[in-house]
Amino acid sequence: MSALPTAAPEGAPEVVERLVAFGAWRTLRTASGERAVDVARRKGHRHLVEPLTPAILHPVPEGTLATIQRHFHGLIRQRAEDLVTLHRLRLPELEPLTEQADPSCWFPVPGMYGGFGYRLEPPGLVVESWCRVVGGSGQRHAIDEGGVRLLDEGFV
Repeated sequence: MSALPTAAPEGAPEVVERLVAFGAWRTLRTASGERAVDVARRKGHRHLVEPLTPAILHPVPEGTLATIQRHFHGLIRQRAEDLVTLHRLRLPELEPLTEQADPSCWFPVPGMYGGFGYRLEPPGLVVESWCRVVGGSGQRHAIDEGGVRLLDEGFV
């Protein structure tokens, strides 16, 4: 669980304010699908609703983002299924990209010696994956609602 949904049930405004000031993702969801603002509402902490409400800088329709995320997770599994399973990784959510000034992130995969760099670029996502110990392992994909498309390979 991330820090914001942990702070929200306690009703601690000073903790929430500091976490948000340090860049905590307000759109990040718990394993059960709740954002910190949802936890605060459920617990009756109305004073936390405003500071926990996400500020969306890059709006993407919820259904579109969910479809792109499903395709993204499929790509990660295609490239690194054994490592994802071995390390019991929770695959990255895309919703936090919508609130970042620079809507990009990196998802390391232990044992892959590389991972997945991804960036929200309307109408979808651009993903670069690689293993730094395997020359030519790089792949760049574009993902949108229609699926995954290989753009380039062999770099790294």
